[in-house]
Amino acid sequence: MTVADDELRRSLSDALIGRVVDLIRTEGLGPGDRLPSARVLAERFAVATPTIREALRQLQATGAIDIRHGSGMYVNAALQRVVIANPNPPTLDVEQLAELLDARLLVEPYLAGLAARHRSPATTAALRRSLDAAERHLAGDDTRLHEANMAFHRAVAIASGHRILHEVLDSLLAVHAGEQREILQIFDDRSRDHEEHRAVLAAVEAGSEEQARRLMRRHLEDVADVVARRMSTSE
Repeated sequence: MTVADDELRRSLSDALIGRVVDLIRTEGLGPGDRLPSARVLAERFAVATPTIREALRQLQATGAIDIRHGSGMYVNAALQRVVIANPNPPTLDVEQLAELLDARLLVEPYLAGLAARHRSPATTAALRRSLDAAERHLAGDDTRLHEANMAFHRAVAIASGHRILHEVLDSLLAVHAGEQREILQIFDDRSRDHEEHRAVLAAVEAGSEEQARRLMRRHLEDVADVVARRMSTSE
């Protein structure tokens, strides 16, 4: 492929991304709404299906849409966010893995406290749903368990009402999804992880701002300590 061909391909992909975003907005699709299939979109925009799939993958990389294999494609709340995830992130080394957890420690306890302060039936129901989903996969599918756990942390951020910090956390989790799965494998205590999530939920439901902050901090510190110990012994 020549440089000109590559530039043309990227230009077409960028144009298709813009058209998909326009379609989402003009049709009033919101977070959780399902998009037409790649085949339908390809026909609509008069391009080959592989070409539209590439544009859709780029939208997924920035968190704007969610592609669920066997289910379909869905709009994410991230479509409207200011903080955009890098679709080409570097691979994290051990030190950066620790820094990722440290970054989460700086943000998530505060968000948990705000979630308790601003709790509502809708936000606490979303938290419960994510933990119920996690519980169904405690003894099974790692991928589904990871998705449910990350959904819980995202739901806490949404419940906080702090849109910018929610976007920051969502970007961290989206960009470093692979590292988050690695953390789950290294921590390797599903029951403990789940119980700590349940404790945070109880504090949020009770409206205990300080308790929610403290429990989220303790949860992330526990994870960081275990990961640090196990990574040091594996070197």
